[in-house]
Amino acid sequence: MVRVGVDLAGELTVEQLTNGMTELSRLAAEAGAEVIVNDLAALPPKRREVEILMRGDDPKMLQAAGVELCAKAFPTDPVLGVLTFVSHGTDDDAYGVLAGFGLAGVVDRTAGGDGWDIITVTLAKADLERVPESRIHTALEASTNCEVRIVVTD
Repeated sequence: MVRVGVDLAGELTVEQLTNGMTELSRLAAEAGAEVIVNDLAALPPKRREVEILMRGDDPKMLQAAGVELCAKAFPTDPVLGVLTFVSHGTDDDAYGVLAGFGLAGVVDRTAGGDGWDIITVTLAKADLERVPESRIHTALEASTNCEVRIVVTD
């Protein structure tokens, strides 16, 4: 989910906000994305940001695309907000978490004895010097709802 502030100064009219959301929804659909419907005019200006569901594994590219869509839809200078990940518990979600940390690894899923999947993630030792293993582990567990085992290689 890419969040983008589109009227943080509170300069747009209700009509401009409504038209902007309509145009953004159209542009996003053409790009294979989905806008979460939100009544921007009812929000305080500092919270006037849109949420765009986008698929991909390059966070910077997703953020740039989100800002570009908003720049076309609203007569303001969009401000990049927070990027969050929506998870379905798949291996793609695990790879997305790794990409979010700037890591490349190998994900292997096996069925556990009690019906829960176990994900073994192989990472390079050098990557764990940049990002603490506990942060990666927690994010992987949250995104996959699986037991996570991290294996470190040289």
